[in-house]
Amino acid sequence: MRLRSDRFQTGWIVAAAVLFVLLWQAIVIVGNFRPFVLPPPGSVGARFVQAWTDGTMERHVPTTLSEIVLGFGAGAALGVIVGYVLARSRFAERLLSPYIVAAQATPVLAIAPLLALWFGTGLLSKVIICSLIVFFPIAVATMVGIRSVDADLLEMCRAFRARPAQVLSKVEIPGALPSILGGFRVGVTLAVIGAIVGEWAGGEQGLGVLINLARGSLFDTPLLFATLATIALIGVALYAAIALLERRLVGARG
Repeated sequence: MRLRSDRFQTGWIVAAAVLFVLLWQAIVIVGNFRPFVLPPPGSVGARFVQAWTDGTMERHVPTTLSEIVLGFGAGAALGVIVGYVLARSRFAERLLSPYIVAAQATPVLAIAPLLALWFGTGLLSKVIICSLIVFFPIAVATMVGIRSVDADLLEMCRAFRARPAQVLSKVEIPGALPSILGGFRVGVTLAVIGAIVGEWAGGEQGLGVLINLARGSLFDTPLLFATLATIALIGVALYAAIALLERRLVGARG
């Protein structure tokens, strides 16, 4: 039964993709767009394959992936720690929340050039940008998850004089895990955005740099679309990886 459901969902996904391509082709034909404005899907597909076979993508994808993974890891770790502190300390929440919200409300596009100026145009500035954009949703998800842990379980832990580390590892983290992983889902897609924005602010390699090259000096619109498709695929793959992790961990608990 589960296999049939998976096949049904896969069928709908494929059908939606085919419909999207057909609609794209129809818009190109009806609008009579020139290839440098809106290339047809066949042209983009051919350029996508060419970019992967001639080494164009190979020079840029590893850079962007490393920025995403490192930035997400740092931002997620900091977000979980701060989220836990905010959940367990009203004083910390009142003290830190205004600054955290203000930092989140500041557009990353505005601070990316400053970070590139302060920390250089290398890996570090990109990781910091990714971490900043990932931090807030994971911190909030962790705070909400920790506060939603069953109070009766916490009271029982106190009654049995469980150590704080035992309460954290056996009750609080498992109870908050669905919420934390939900924050991870949001955060990992934001990490992709952070990496691209950081590369726009300054860099020599990466998919964000390739976008600038494709729309600027190369004037290669099909390559621009192929790069956007690659970024989208990376985002989908990372989101799926977090969803699989969530299914394994939360499913095992259930």
